[in-house]
Amino acid sequence: MRHVRIVKGAVTVTVATAVCHTLMTAGYAWAGAKAATGEATIFAGAFEWLVTTAGTWALMPLLLGAGMRALRERGNTTLMVGGGLLWALLSLSLVDEIDRPDGSMPLPFLAFYVLAGTGLAGAGGRTARSG
Repeated sequence: MRHVRIVKGAVTVTVATAVCHTLMTAGYAWAGAKAATGEATIFAGAFEWLVTTAGTWALMPLLLGAGMRALRERGNTTLMVGGGLLWALLSLSLVDEIDRPDGSMPLPFLAFYVLAGTGLAGAGGRTARSG
């Protein structure tokens, strides 16, 4: 029943991606607003930016693991570790796209992440044993 796990993985990764992407764009907008209205220092908005970045990097593997467990799937380490690292790398490489007024990750990159995460979900897990 590997195909059922893959479908559950696709749903979980899609929801986790939407949540983390929304938090990241809102958090970077918060940091930008703080920098624009805050003190005239080079570090204005830096705390908000760091909290947003670290928060989404920590939240992604938690959402992936919790989502799969909620759907009664076990053995999600591959998805959690691989998906968390891939999210960190992807968001770090696209930080200039996200960290601008009305910025967000380009849709092809989000779709790539969902597909890669779905593959990781299918690669992990325990299969049911007959007998």
